Amino acid sequence: MIPVKNVLFASEMIGAVRGIDPETGHYYDDTKRYIEASKILSNEDRHQIYEGNAPACSRVWTRLSN
Repeated sequence: MIPVKNVLFASEMIGAVRGIDPETGHYYDDTKRYIEASKILSNEDRHQIYEGNAPACSRVWTRLSN
């Protein structure tokens, strides 16, 4: 639905939300595991999401600060 070029991963410090899902045993804020478990993302897609798209943030932040 959303192109990889428009996605940037960001997260709070692990454990910031201290709750653990009793069904999975994972912290509620452990969202990186969803990206890692994706069967449709390539390694290049993951790289773009984690760090490759970061330079594009400067374009977004300049629009928000004006």
